[in-house]
Amino acid sequence: MSASDLSLAALPLAALPLADWGRALAGICEEAATVILPFWRTELNVVQKADSSPVTEADQAGERLILQRLAEIFPDVPTVSEEYASEFGAPEDIGPRFFLVDPIDGTKAFVRGDPNFTVNIGLIENGVPVAGAILAPATGETWFTTSDGVLKRLAPGGAETRAEVRVWPKGEAVALISHTMTDARAADLALEYGFDRRTPMDSSVKLCRIAEGAADIYPRHGPTMEWDTAAGHAILIAAGGRFTALDGGVFVYGKADQGFRNGGFVARGA
Repeated sequence: MSASDLSLAALPLAALPLADWGRALAGICEEAATVILPFWRTELNVVQKADSSPVTEADQAGERLILQRLAEIFPDVPTVSEEYASEFGAPEDIGPRFFLVDPIDGTKAFVRGDPNFTVNIGLIENGVPVAGAILAPATGETWFTTSDGVLKRLAPGGAETRAEVRVWPKGEAVALISHTMTDARAADLALEYGFDRRTPMDSSVKLCRIAEGAADIYPRHGPTMEWDTAAGHAILIAAGGRFTALDGGVFVYGKADQGFRNGGFVARGA
C-alpha cells in the first residue's frame, strides 16, 4: 500500500466521502496481488467447491491478506468474502454497510494462465455500491472510485489518469461477453441490445473496460454473486455508466436471505 493510501485510510472515516474509500481499497488490492501473482502460471492445487467452481491456494492467500487489512483499517465494517462464505457459509443477516470481497474473480482464467483475472473489493451502503477497487494483477492495472470519479493507475504509487465511459459509437459498439457463450446466443443478444462487435473476456475486468471507454456493454443473463459485481458496479457508476437489472430496475445488494446471489444485469457505458 502506498504512503498516500495509508495516510488517507488513517483519517477518521467520518471525514471521508464513502467514494474516497476506493483509494485505500486499491492499496489493499495491490498488496493482495503480491501474494497472488507468485501462484500464477505455476502448478496449482485446485479444489472444486460445492458449486463446482474452483478455488486455489492463491484465492485463499489473497483473501486472508484482504480480510486482515480491512479489519485493521475499517474495524467497524463487516465483510462478506467469497472463499470464507464458501467454506463456512454466508451470513444470514448483514447491516446496511459492509464490504464484498472476491480475492480472485476469474479463477478459471487464473488456472488456465490467462491474464483476465481480478481482485475485487466493493463497499455497500444501504444496498448500493458506493466505493470500490479492482486490480488486474497480470497487467498491474488498478481502477478505484473517488468522490471526483474513477482513477486508474498502472502500478502502486504510479501516475493516475481519469477513467470515463464513452458515448455509444454507432456502428462500432463493443459488447464484452463470456468465453463460453455460443455464436447463436451472442447473435441474439446483439439483436436485443444493438451492439455491433463482441469480445470474449473473463472476470470483472469487463466492467472496468466499459468504465474506461474501451467497450460499451456487458449483458449478463446468467447468475453471479454479489462479490463478483459490487466493486465493478461502483466503478462503472462513478465513471458515468449504468448498471441495472435485466428489466431496467435497480440492482440491489445485501441479499443475505438469498445467499448474496445475483440475478442477471446489463452494464452499459454512456
